[in-house]
Amino acid sequence: MSPWISLITALTLLLYLVITINVGRARAKYKVAPPKMTGDAGFERVLRVQQNTLEQLVLFLPALWLFSFYVNPLWGALVGAIWLVGRIAYAWGYYQAAEKRMLGFGISSFSSMVLLLGSLVGIILSLVRP
Repeated sequence: MSPWISLITALTLLLYLVITINVGRARAKYKVAPPKMTGDAGFERVLRVQQNTLEQLVLFLPALWLFSFYVNPLWGALVGAIWLVGRIAYAWGYYQAAEKRMLGFGISSFSSMVLLLGSLVGIILSLVRP
């Protein structure tokens, strides 16, 4: 188990926790009581950041760990750190306006693809090597 990958995993979970807390804060600010999922556009953007990040975690975390195991943990941590920067940029932009989310979305999506495709290459190579 790589401490670098573990650090990126812990930072990812911390980011998700902060984003989740932001939803609670937005509920209070915009007066959107649970279980409502709609209301002011500002609230809906904060909620979408949380929901989309959760959706992305399902792909990112396994790809991060597979890449670390089959390719290289330091490179995996570097790409994982780039993913984190992308998700922060995504959240920051989306909180302001939906149109401002694209750069962060692109960075994190590209990072996830690198991890997934790299993992597949590493796994296939491990299967064909004697």
